Amino acid sequence: MTVQSPSLRGLDLLSEIERLKRERNAVILAHYYQKPEIQDLADFVGDSLDLSRKAAATDADVIAFCGVRFMAETAKILSPQKTVILPDMDAGCSLEDSCPPDQFAAFRAAHPDHIALTYINCSAAVKALSDIIVTSSSAAVILDQIPKDQKIIFGPDRHLGGYLARKFDREMLLWPGVCIVHQAFSETELLKLKAEYPDAPVAAHPECPPHIVDHADLVGSTKAILDFAISSPAQTILVATEPHIIHQMEKAAPQKTFIGVPGGDGNCNCNMCPYMALNTLEKLYVALRDLEPRIELSPEIMDRARIPLDRMLDMAGRTVGQGDVGKPIIDPRISGD
Repeated sequence: MTVQSPSLRGLDLLSEIERLKRERNAVILAHYYQKPEIQDLADFVGDSLDLSRKAAATDADVIAFCGVRFMAETAKILSPQKTVILPDMDAGCSLEDSCPPDQFAAFRAAHPDHIALTYINCSAAVKALSDIIVTSSSAAVILDQIPKDQKIIFGPDRHLGGYLARKFDREMLLWPGVCIVHQAFSETELLKLKAEYPDAPVAAHPECPPHIVDHADLVGSTKAILDFAISSPAQTILVATEPHIIHQMEKAAPQKTFIGVPGGDGNCNCNMCPYMALNTLEKLYVALRDLEPRIELSPEIMDRARIPLDRMLDMAGRTVGQGDVGKPIIDPRISGD
């Protein structure tokens, strides 16, 4: 839904958003890939699942999720009693789009001896078809708990799945989806930057293809990349993920220089998520005013999708949004039997 209303002209949007937030008893969430002006007014800024968990812990009646649709769906699954709004319902995700539920169901049916380890960047309907949901920060510790002889389907991100398969020497059947943002990074441009800044470490998201992560000093979630960039003694960091996270880096470590890795044309703009960019202050204001567009999911889908989400939190709750390497007790529900 694209909002274009001349009635918004002259409004003090920041003041109006704050007023509506109070009146609606709302909490505003912003993913790291949102525009700086949205990050700065949010109550919480972070990774998608961590944001949903924080919102669930509040007494808010309304969750305004400035992110993409699958993130808002996850917030609804974890807070079914709350109203969840998304400033623009067209804010989707190339990974979600690559994995239609009917095709994923058929793929699963064709491989009945496999469990489905599914990246959180997917629709609620695909989550409902999965055995365990993972995030980029929890995937490794969860994979470590699954028996070596258990066959695994990993989707929808083939780059994250391939990275995990190589790192942990695990054979996995990969769904062929990619993130259009991380797919766009150029190895040639990265090598140019490494030559120009030989002392600068590279931090990359595992959604990047192998020719990018193979050059990285740190491969991790957006939160792990942020923590690395802030804590590293290096004064210049090369960042291979959506560049709006650099806003948080610059706020936390203004004395450092953070450089986004460009795409093949040498331009960083091609690595800005076009879906995240659909959310604006104007659309957030209208969403809070009208409580639309809102996320609506059937009770059945929410109940089924919550099972693999709960399994993830049981197995690796400490890793979500943290990047730690704690090893919780093996969950007997995914023993491979």
